[in-house]
Amino acid sequence: MDWTEKYRPTTLSEVRGNDKARDEFAEWGRSWDDHRKAVILHGSPGIGKTSAAHALANDMGWKTVELNASDKRTGDVIERFAGRAAMNATLAGSSEKTGDESADRRRNRQLVILDEADNIHGNYDRGGASAITRLVKESEQPIVLIANEFYEMSRGLRNACEDIEFRDVSARSIVPVLRDICRRESLEYDSDALQHIAEANGGDLRGAVNDLQAAAEGKEKVTVEDVVTGSRDQSMDIFAFLDAVLKEQSPQEALQSSYAVDETPDDLTKWIEGNVTKVYEGEELARAYEFLANADRWLGRVRASQNYSYWRYAGDNLAAGVAASRDGTKGGWTRFGRPQFWPSSDKTADYVARKIAERSGVSMDTARRDVIPFLAAMTHHCKPRELTVAMAAAYDLEESHVSFVTGSGETTNKVESIVEDARALREEQMKEHSGSAFEGAVRSDDADDDEEPPTSTVEDAAVAANGGETADADAADDEDDGQSGLDDFF
Repeated sequence: MDWTEKYRPTTLSEVRGNDKARDEFAEWGRSWDDHRKAVILHGSPGIGKTSAAHALANDMGWKTVELNASDKRTGDVIERFAGRAAMNATLAGSSEKTGDESADRRRNRQLVILDEADNIHGNYDRGGASAITRLVKESEQPIVLIANEFYEMSRGLRNACEDIEFRDVSARSIVPVLRDICRRESLEYDSDALQHIAEANGGDLRGAVNDLQAAAEGKEKVTVEDVVTGSRDQSMDIFAFLDAVLKEQSPQEALQSSYAVDETPDDLTKWIEGNVTKVYEGEELARAYEFLANADRWLGRVRASQNYSYWRYAGDNLAAGVAASRDGTKGGWTRFGRPQFWPSSDKTADYVARKIAERSGVSMDTARRDVIPFLAAMTHHCKPRELTVAMAAAYDLEESHVSFVTGSGETTNKVESIVEDARALREEQMKEHSGSAFEGAVRSDDADDDEEPPTSTVEDAAVAANGGETADADAADDEDDGQSGLDDFF
């Protein structure tokens, strides 16, 4: 049996590593009759958000209705299943009354849990996001939305809910959980082995439990050697991954590497597709493209069904399949490039390069060659969010432009919310005309053409760092200076 399920907390007091969030969540449940608002639990995968929701229901004596990512979550389905539960003020068991109307009402609550609420988008989930927003506003029952990325959700939905952030679980909090599992399983262990598992998982409690179970398979004691040889490498760089798949590793090794790199199968497919022609040719290339086509079919099934278990089959094809297409290993160094994620990327790239060139006083060639790749690395997948908002405001970017630079996949609620915040930031800067990082990039349409926009505090810092010269002056002296387009961004 999966130990993450076997040892799932049954009460909030057993939830480890997020005491503040746990207490806030408990208070939300106890006071629900007073505020009657839904709550969003958000944070990294594997840190106990869903377990906390079920534990709260158990503590409160509530039944649960759960709709997860593997379900078909169209607007109709949400309204039919979760909606029906959420609207029912009287539920099964309500005939058993205690005489205390308030107590009866609390006892007959039903907790509606919507897992991976930030993944409701795309054609198959059409209407799902708006249905959830209506649901949380009208519900007669408590609702918990589980999300990894808070800003992937629409602004309207976020504003309609309370939110509680669950942070990554520290190694200090993970070790006692692993120790308790070992005790229950009558499993001996080296203390250093448990410490290594906790540190290697970087805040992911569920991953740590999975690693402990894998290390303990068929053994009476878990040693450091078991853990070190069996632990997962979680920090593989994307370019090292491309080398592994396209040039060096066996199919089995390449598949393991795909688990270690911090990218989704969707993005990994694009990275390989965009670089495979730099290494493969002839029959090798034809075979690789066939596996990539298979991977794309499985990814299509994920998008259609929201069943993320299909990702494993996409990973088999994009990693093991492409590696198996190779005749032996490849030597030498290859200059891998960032893939063009969008069909309209040429037009989009031109727009972004032009905006950067106009804003920073560099050539479009410099913007394309030096500035855009730098911004892409700094704002990969819209992280950190504040920096991405600042970038969008500085260069007046729309959703497709932000998606192009950050490589976030198709336009999502996260990207839309970033652009909304960037517009608000620009409007605020136009009113204030001082004190904001990118104020120099914003000018009112009614501004006098001869009036120079005020210099922002960030630009002042950039000028000082350049010895008193502006970015435009630098560009005039050396148009191909690779950093000239970035001075006033920072």
